[in-house]
Amino acid sequence: MSEAYERERQNNARLEELSAKVSSLRGVTVDIYDNARAQDVIDNTSDTFSSMSSQLKGSAGRLGRMAASGNKVAILKLSGILVGIFIVLYYILRWIF
Repeated sequence: MSEAYERERQNNARLEELSAKVSSLRGVTVDIYDNARAQDVIDNTSDTFSSMSSQLKGSAGRLGRMAASGNKVAILKLSGILVGIFIVLYYILRWIF
């Protein structure tokens, strides 16, 4: 009877060791999953900025063509809009900070 009790105790001890290893493995798996999700967010942000960069280059090209065509009224309107946006943003940021 003593031998069966000893084996049961050893089994319980090994079961606890195995449970601890499984728990730590689960923790590592969750950390890997969180890291992968964070990396996906970074990749999506990078794609967004790449798209924004190409759109900005296209807009700058169109602005250059418009300036080269000599349409002075359109250039004056665009300049006024840009100055107005800058002033509004300046006051908003000044008010926030």
